Amino acid sequence: MRKPLMAGNWKMNKTVEESVAILKELASLTKDVADRDILICPTYPALKSAADAVAGTNVMIGAQNLFWEEKGAFTAEVSGPMLIAAGCKYVIIGHSERRQYFGETDETVNKRLKAALKAGLLPIVCVGETLEQREKNETMKVVEAQVKNGLKELETGNWKLVTIAYEPVWAIGTGKTASPEQAEEVHSFIRGLLPAEVKETVRILYGGSMKPANVKELMAKENIDGGLVGGASLKAPDFAAIVKH
Repeated sequence: MRKPLMAGNWKMNKTVEESVAILKELASLTKDVADRDILICPTYPALKSAADAVAGTNVMIGAQNLFWEEKGAFTAEVSGPMLIAAGCKYVIIGHSERRQYFGETDETVNKRLKAALKAGLLPIVCVGETLEQREKNETMKVVEAQVKNGLKELETGNWKLVTIAYEPVWAIGTGKTASPEQAEEVHSFIRGLLPAEVKETVRILYGGSMKPANVKELMAKENIDGGLVGGASLKAPDFAAIVKH
């Protein structure tokens, strides 16, 4: 049985002080939740303070990205060991906004994935199609390439540490949501791409305007194991409602 993971991606929002305040409120609202994992991914400057704010609670902290080298002349980049030292347990890799605005590719996703695992971080690897690709009926082809190339050469033992997030790009921050049936179709397809020995254990999250109003319908689907939530995670009561749906 896969334990659901409800993850909040705060993107480029919230100061350190704001982050700490929301996290303390969230931890209080969700303190009795034991049947699912709770994760928040704040901005880099807030990571250490965020981890300290939720120490001893059931809320975990993750980062939104990492670089594939451990140290060196890579101005403005952050490494896996740095994230571990700041209190992170998870890291998001290959989010569509990273692909769209910062030129990330399946190749760099794969390098970041390996760096995350080497550092001891649990990676959440994002895949998903654009509106143009969906309208051309290329969804499965695009997602298959992202899964196979982004997760290539992954050792069997490491598969159990990986989470995949399916994010239809056309539904991120637009208010549009893939219908539960559309989402389940792709989740089921992704599960079919996984090695036989891990396909029933790897968690696949849905990302793309999950909110309190639609979380129950989405989570009722067999292959949807949680959410990677954007805007609705920025308010503690909204995200708590999603967590406790």
